[in-house]
Amino acid sequence: MNTTGTFTFITRAAPHGSARPQHCLDMALAAAVFEQQVNYVFQDDGVYQLLKGQQAGAINAKPIDKALTALDIYGIKNLYVCADSLIRRNLAADDLIVTAEPTTPDALKKLLAKSTHVFTF
Repeated sequence: MNTTGTFTFITRAAPHGSARPQHCLDMALAAAVFEQQVNYVFQDDGVYQLLKGQQAGAINAKPIDKALTALDIYGIKNLYVCADSLIRRNLAADDLIVTAEPTTPDALKKLLAKSTHVFTF
């Protein structure tokens, strides 16, 4: 099995209520630690992970937003957010805690086609 290449992680779940966002983050960080190129895509309800002002402690949940703001430190610089997902949820780039490149479905298909490994959460 080829373990080098481009790893694309697509996170589609809201930040709280399941472990999926944390699993996606953990796998992306692990890939980055092993110096793999990582693309991180926020799509569907996954865009809610990027909202400013979240209060995870209010519902006794583990916050994910601080870890997402540190992705650059781990070498994860390719952050993408589905523009359609933002529009459907009445969100804008100014609402987000990180700068992520808005991407269209066609651009996402091209990104996935160039990826050697794709993980969806």
